[in-house]
Amino acid sequence: MDMKRQRFAANMKRARVKLDISQEELGFRCKLNRTTISHYERGSRGPGVDAVIKLAAGLNIAPGALFEGIAWLPDEERFEVEAPPAGS
Repeated sequence: MDMKRQRFAANMKRARVKLDISQEELGFRCKLNRTTISHYERGSRGPGVDAVIKLAAGLNIAPGALFEGIAWLPDEERFEVEAPPAGS
């Protein structure tokens, strides 16, 4: 699995669990299907820009929080992805 997508998924799930809401509730808040939310949280699919903005609004966080731990290193022309915090 793509490490960037895996880290995004962990960030998203951690934010949802912190709010104590279901995937279905998040989908309702974002106007996205629960199955789509599940795909994003498993990292089997990555969201587009519109979905990221909707997810962030539904989770009451800034869109950038979903990308925490993911960085582009231009001099090395590669991504750096930190492991999610323990328990994620």
